[in-house]
Amino acid sequence: MALTSPQAKNPLALLRQLEWRVRHAVENILSGEYRSAFRGRGMEFDQVVRYEFGDDVRDIDWNVTARLGEPYRKKFVEEREVTLLLVLEDSPSLDFGSGNQSKREALIELAGLVMLLGAVNGDRVGFVHATPEGPVFREPVRGRGPILQAAASLMGRAAPPPGSAAPVIPWKFIAKAAPKHSVLLWLGDFPPRPEPDGWLVIRRRYQTMGFRVDDPWERELPGERSLTAYDPASGRLVTLEGSAADREAHLQWRNQRAENFESLFPDSLSRLVVSTEEDRFDALVRFFHTRMRAGGSRGRW
Repeated sequence: MALTSPQAKNPLALLRQLEWRVRHAVENILSGEYRSAFRGRGMEFDQVVRYEFGDDVRDIDWNVTARLGEPYRKKFVEEREVTLLLVLEDSPSLDFGSGNQSKREALIELAGLVMLLGAVNGDRVGFVHATPEGPVFREPVRGRGPILQAAASLMGRAAPPPGSAAPVIPWKFIAKAAPKHSVLLWLGDFPPRPEPDGWLVIRRRYQTMGFRVDDPWERELPGERSLTAYDPASGRLVTLEGSAADREAHLQWRNQRAENFESLFPDSLSRLVVSTEEDRFDALVRFFHTRMRAGGSRGRW
């Protein structure tokens, strides 16, 4: 089941149509494991207590230990509430599709589905929409109504004009936009490029995940000798002759893109890549199943 164009007049109605499917998955398909995967992602410092045999030596507070002359450790408590912050990098290159749906439409559908999952699970959900005109921030909120309204506002926003400059993501602002240990989900096109400044700080503060949507032509060029396609990044038609040089350049770009994506999200369980031809919700369910089967801390978000 796929959403129609996010430019539809009533994206809130479209979200409500999908809500039953999301709720069914949380309560039945993924069952309690899914709920536990959405709880207790972070550990918050509580107090310093005496170290006892069997405690984790990595929690020892060496400053307090040196001052008092006996070992003390830091005690942490599990954070029960989860904050999910989506960062949608809305670049013009997303507005491409060789089939019935563009990459942007599919990616925004993914964003809406994740926000619905947060609503059903009782989490706090917000977003940063990075566009060429500047970022839009929606503070994380809790509750079905407020989250659905936030998701509808994101899905209903217009696509960047063809040929626009790439959006600038306000990473310094994002580093303070949500509590520590929040889940930060970056959705975008992820072209080959240097790692953004401050990304290591973001990864230390948040639990990061990356979602990307591929068009079939990005995975493999059609077999025709000559191919003409619209390039939304430049706003013009581009013709590929199907030569060996063209296909080699495409392969090199594809490999560089994959390497860049993996460097941003080294853990394979923190990144998701789907095609515009796939069912996004099924892919999302498989993604969380895989994470939960891994067990331990890797099975959380």
